[in-house]
Amino acid sequence: MDNRQWILVKRPVGDIDDETLALRTAQVRELEDGECLVRNLYLSLDPTNRVWMSDREQYLPPVAIGEVMRGITIGRVVASRDPRLAVGDAVQGVGGWQDYWVAQGGAATKLRDDGKTPLTLYMGLLGMVGCTAYFGMLEIGNPQAGETVVVSAAAGAVGSIAVQLAKLRGARVIGIAGSDEKCAWLVEELGIDAAINHRREKVYARLRELAPQGVDVYFDNTGGEILDAVLANLALNARIPLCGLISTYNATGRGSGPANYGAILIKRAMVKGFIILDYQARYGEAISALAGWHAQGKLKYRVDIVEGLESAPRALGRLFDGSNQGKLVVRVAADTAH
Repeated sequence: MDNRQWILVKRPVGDIDDETLALRTAQVRELEDGECLVRNLYLSLDPTNRVWMSDREQYLPPVAIGEVMRGITIGRVVASRDPRLAVGDAVQGVGGWQDYWVAQGGAATKLRDDGKTPLTLYMGLLGMVGCTAYFGMLEIGNPQAGETVVVSAAAGAVGSIAVQLAKLRGARVIGIAGSDEKCAWLVEELGIDAAINHRREKVYARLRELAPQGVDVYFDNTGGEILDAVLANLALNARIPLCGLISTYNATGRGSGPANYGAILIKRAMVKGFIILDYQARYGEAISALAGWHAQGKLKYRVDIVEGLESAPRALGRLFDGSNQGKLVVRVAADTAH
C-alpha cells in the first residue's frame, strides 16, 4: 500500500521554504500484534510544527532529518491487530504528515463517534486546543468578574476559545488580531468587548484607551512587540499565562527580550509558561466542561479546512501570515463512514 509522507530534509532558517520538506512515497509495513493501521483523515497544523523542525531546546525532541514530519491526526482504523480497536473506529494520535500510520502500544486514542459531532471538533474545541485555552485562561489567568483580560492572536484556534472563557467568567475582554474581519468576528460573533487590529493600530496606545485601569490578565500567544505593549499597560498583580511565541518562531539569530520587562516587578505580575502536556491527566475535566458550554450555545468555534496532504507545507505558512480563520486543518482524505 502506497503511503505519501512529508519528510523533513532541511532545517529551516527563517520561513519554511520549498527545500524544508519533501513529499515521498513509502510502503506500509505488515502489522504486528497490538498494532493497528490508521488512514489519516485530518491533519492538525499548529505553530509548534515550526518549533519541531528546529534543532533547539523544546518540550519534545526535534523531528530528525529524514523523519516523517510530526503532526496530530484524526483517522479511521483500516486494519487492526489491537484488541482495543476495530476496523472503522475513529482515532486520534500523533500520526504525522502522511496518509497512513501504524499505531503501536495504545498510541491511537478512540474518539466518541456518534455521526453528529464533526471529527474536526476533536482537533479544536474538544481537543488539545480547547484544553490549552481552558487551563491557561481559567487556571493560570483565573480572571474575575469585572477584570480586564487581553488575548493576543485572539481569532486563532486557542485565542478564540480563551476570549470566550474569560467572558463566561464575567471579565471585560479585549482581543488582538491581524485584520478588520477578524476583529469584527471577535466582537460581533464571539461577543467580546473590543478588538485591536495590530497591523494598522498602535497596540500600546489603544490599550491605554481601552484599559485605562490596566490589564489584569494577558493570555500571550505571540510574544514580541505585542507582549511589550501589554507589559507597559499592566494592572497591579496581573497574571500572564504564556501559551506561545509565534512572532519569534521564524526569527533568525538570537531575539531580544522584552524592553518593558521591569513592569513585571513594578506591577508584581505573575508570568507562567505552560505546555498542555502538563495537564494531560486532567484533559477529561476540561473536555467535559467545554462540551457542556458548547451544547448550551455558550462557546462558538470555527475550523479552516485546507484540502489535500500535498497542501500542508504551504498551508502551515498561513499561521504565520495570519490568513487562517480559526483552527487550521488539512483534510487528508474524505471520511466515507458517515
